[in-house]
Amino acid sequence: MRFFAAFPFLALALIAYNVFAFSGSLNLDADMFVYDMMSKATFALTGGDVLIIVGLGLLFLEVIKAASIGTATILDHILSTAVFIAGLIEFLLVKQAGTAVFLILVIMCLIDVVAGYSVSIRSARRDVNFGGHGDPF
Repeated sequence: MRFFAAFPFLALALIAYNVFAFSGSLNLDADMFVYDMMSKATFALTGGDVLIIVGLGLLFLEVIKAASIGTATILDHILSTAVFIAGLIEFLLVKQAGTAVFLILVIMCLIDVVAGYSVSIRSARRDVNFGGHGDPF
């Protein structure tokens, strides 16, 4: 259970991107869903759009995990930082990762790292209250 609590979910989005980019099984620029709306407009989602939406959902889960306090949270921060660094290096050095979709996923990893540390620090400050009076902020 500790591994699940410390596993950086955004790594799944980066792994999925790499599987699609390197296998060639799915063109991330191709339309996956096309819907004719009542306004007569055509709404289309590409594979990259869907991957970004999934990444946003995973980012939400990461922020919720960051609110907990414990040793698993520390490991989660370390692993999230490693995922961000690996994604940034891949974006800079690998041709297939040099896309806007991958950059947005890497930015989500950065937001995860910054938000994770910020939420953890804020949560820890609430647990520490000197004197027992008032708000610690």
